[in-house]
Amino acid sequence: MDRRDFLKRLSAATATMGLAACTSDEKTKEIIGTESKKPNGEMTYRTVPTSGDKVSLLGYGCMRLPTVQHGSAREQKDIEIDQEELNAHVDYAIAHGINYFDTSPVYCQGRSEHHMGIALKRIPRDKYFIATKLSNFAQEFWSREASIKMYHNSFKELQVDTIDYMLLHSIGGTNGEYNSTQTFEKRYIENGILDFLLEERAKGKIRNLGFSYHGDIAIFDRALAMHDKCKWDFVQIQMNYVDWLHAKEVNPANTNAEYLYAELEKRNIPAIIMEPLLGGRLASTLSFIAAKLKARRPEDSIAKWALRYLGSFPNVLTVLSGMTYMENVKENIDTYSPVEPCTEEELALLEEVAQAMLRYPSVPCTGCQYCMPCPYGINIPGIFQHYNKCINEGNVSISSQDENYAEARRAFLMGYDRAVPKLRQADHCIGCGMCKSHCPQNIDIPKEMQRIDKYVESLKQSMD
Repeated sequence: MDRRDFLKRLSAATATMGLAACTSDEKTKEIIGTESKKPNGEMTYRTVPTSGDKVSLLGYGCMRLPTVQHGSAREQKDIEIDQEELNAHVDYAIAHGINYFDTSPVYCQGRSEHHMGIALKRIPRDKYFIATKLSNFAQEFWSREASIKMYHNSFKELQVDTIDYMLLHSIGGTNGEYNSTQTFEKRYIENGILDFLLEERAKGKIRNLGFSYHGDIAIFDRALAMHDKCKWDFVQIQMNYVDWLHAKEVNPANTNAEYLYAELEKRNIPAIIMEPLLGGRLASTLSFIAAKLKARRPEDSIAKWALRYLGSFPNVLTVLSGMTYMENVKENIDTYSPVEPCTEEELALLEEVAQAMLRYPSVPCTGCQYCMPCPYGINIPGIFQHYNKCINEGNVSISSQDENYAEARRAFLMGYDRAVPKLRQADHCIGCGMCKSHCPQNIDIPKEMQRIDKYVESLKQSMD
């Protein structure tokens, strides 16, 4: 797809937004698409073709629940989730139009479903949709009995009689000795679990059935080829303005979102979006890149650009955002209340920004924590997060001759020790490779650990 076709496609999507969106005031029957018809302050909704559900364009991702330590339960182990703060988030979200909540048995060290069940139990059941997953990654859960037990436990933890949106979790990744095709067969086909889930949907225990996808495109294509049998109600994909055309440049194992979205669109399967901010990298970026966006819309945050971009696609059902802090909830709601699709000029600007970001490569880690715990105590996501943060802030210098080398070196090393305890830093990685098979982004983690460690050592040596 060349640049002109890219802009033409997205421009057409923006123009037809109204065909797939409705506002929360059903009496007005206004559609999104023209500025004069946008009712200020109301959440944008999209409709699921099969069930007729009207889903908020912003979905509440339940992987980064707030903690009493004022951080995210995704990044830390053995910390207490702040149930009172979470309840406040849910109350505010519901009051301002969010009705889609996405969790999993493995999120927040296995505690997300339980705490979301407590928070949502206080809300009338017809006011929200709950999405969860059959997260049977480990081989111990591949048996029919173990998978069904996990499935039933989700109902118990969430305190519900029906699951509105059930996903086969992260198909297309690798797992241990099996390649992705074999893994898909073991997790869902040979044990009869897919047939079981289809039966549960027919009984009404599951209202919508779909899958989330990472990695191997052969599995994505195979799953879509099963659409005649499965009648997928939705599919969850990774999509943002970098991954749209440049996913393979970020990570050769990934697939451009343009292909994924197009395959779903032609089958009329709504797309649910994960990683809208590319693991946080689109929430902040290099100052000279951010300046381009600020010059166009000074009042908008960098993250808001990424969310508006996704709202410009009519086949996007909801965009999942993990919101640890109330300010995240408020800003994201504002972005989609209602959504203001990007203009053709803005889409072109975002493509320029994507290309500029690719010239400063970071590690394609989304912080999913599937690589953890490391048997040697390495804080893998924390190391990658610090490295990527320093790239975004311009604090990674290739040459000691760079103008800001001394300042960047100081910022990197001091920040590294603050972000990651010394005993959990990259120099303690022995390269065992146990983490590689669990990474949905297919990152060669030991290789990246070695690269970052060499960079750290070069910075330290230059101080001698």
